[in-house]
Amino acid sequence: MRMATSSSKFPIAIAVGALFVCGVAAAQSAPDTENGRYVLSPAADGFLRLDTRTGAVSTCSNSGAGWACYAVPDERAAMDVEIGRLQADNDRLKAELAAREPTVPGKIEEALPKADALKKPEPKVAEGERKLEIPLPSDRDMDRMMSFLERAWRRLIEMANRVQRDVNGGKI
Repeated sequence: MRMATSSSKFPIAIAVGALFVCGVAAAQSAPDTENGRYVLSPAADGFLRLDTRTGAVSTCSNSGAGWACYAVPDERAAMDVEIGRLQADNDRLKAELAAREPTVPGKIEEALPKADALKKPEPKVAEGERKLEIPLPSDRDMDRMMSFLERAWRRLIEMANRVQRDVNGGKI
């Protein structure tokens, strides 16, 4: 009878061992969430893990040794660091510039107006009146404009004649 009792304990031990192995395998099926601190979202090669306390994001993947999570680079943090560096550099350059003495005596802070030879004359306002005087085109400008209009008109007439010939000739 003893043999029957010990043989009935053997399948129970196997079942308990199988449950333990399944429990370990189940524990390895996904990364730890530490009592709700982390939120997991499925991704292509594993999971994305969001730390709800710090806001850090990590990618988690299952290697042969188990789950490993690596922090995702935070572009905003990198930009903030670069902005801080540029602001410090700008402040340093402003301090250097302020420390320099003016090199040109009598220098003024405002820029002088530039003379532009191609600039058209501005309309003049007659004294005592609020009317604008607009300069009229020269005779040379008028001749050029009339020549242009004549050439355009002749081309239009030639084009209309060609269309008329094509219609009468049966081509259209």
